[in-house]
Amino acid sequence: MSEEKKGFFARLKEGLTKTRNNIVHGIDSVFSGFSHIDEDFYEELEEILIMGDIGVNATDEILTRLREQVKENHIKEPAACKDYLIQNIKEQMQVGETAYEFEHKQSIVLVIGVNGVGKTTSVGKLAGKLKAQNRKVLLAAADTFRAAAGEQLTEWAHRAGVEIVGGKEGADPASVIYDAVAAAKARNVDVLLCDTAGRLHNKKNLMEELKKINRIIDKEFPDAHRENLVVLDGTTGQNALQQAREFGEVADLTGIILTKMDGTAKGGIAVAIQAELKIPVKYIGVGETIEDLQKFDAEQFVNALFDVNLNDVEAEELAE
Repeated sequence: MSEEKKGFFARLKEGLTKTRNNIVHGIDSVFSGFSHIDEDFYEELEEILIMGDIGVNATDEILTRLREQVKENHIKEPAACKDYLIQNIKEQMQVGETAYEFEHKQSIVLVIGVNGVGKTTSVGKLAGKLKAQNRKVLLAAADTFRAAAGEQLTEWAHRAGVEIVGGKEGADPASVIYDAVAAAKARNVDVLLCDTAGRLHNKKNLMEELKKINRIIDKEFPDAHRENLVVLDGTTGQNALQQAREFGEVADLTGIILTKMDGTAKGGIAVAIQAELKIPVKYIGVGETIEDLQKFDAEQFVNALFDVNLNDVEAEELAE
């Protein structure tokens, strides 16, 4: 396993400390505190999973399956079903193949999300990662309603060594996208990353704005591969899930970037999002640097959450 990959697993594990303390320690106390499996045992597990932001629906599915497995395998000891519980959580997070086609095709990626979730920072970090893969990247500063969003993205463009097309504060976001698409075509850019506004308090305006942007892209660059990524703040727990639902009403979401996972006890929201929305979390952020935004792997996430031995993970990844 590469040093970067090993380093990220370690950072992921460290970043999930608060969530692990919130969920896993509670689960462990249930397994050690009960001498046999009964209704109280299941109720305790249910409470811990829901309190850990794994969500009511996902928790119900996880425990329904666990009850079946306990019955099928004639399990009497609580400790004997812990591995089943972990596997059930992994299965709830399955959303099919998580494609990253925009890395390999000429693409336009719209990044949306409310203020304060780390949207502009995520665009900048993603630009840096794509540039490191020798992709020609252009940024579009189309979040023209937030003061300093353009300045912040310009700083990230300099840091990542990529070009940027911007508009003045208050300018029409669609006009910025129009200029950016024209520039992307003229400069033969591989990936156009668009930082767009996300004002959920006025969904009608947001919907009209996104429709306008989509019409421009469809007309001016119909052959471009399209992605719509929503950025969610992991520290907000169930609010993040609700935001994803609401953005899903106004945009055809292809993926999620989950930020600030290193500062939250609500990391279980990653399970709820994939289980309930069936939209893949494509990136997870566990720190401030570009390296701390990484492709999300549900298996790796649950291993890190439950503190699976790192050597086991290394052996698995080396064998691949």
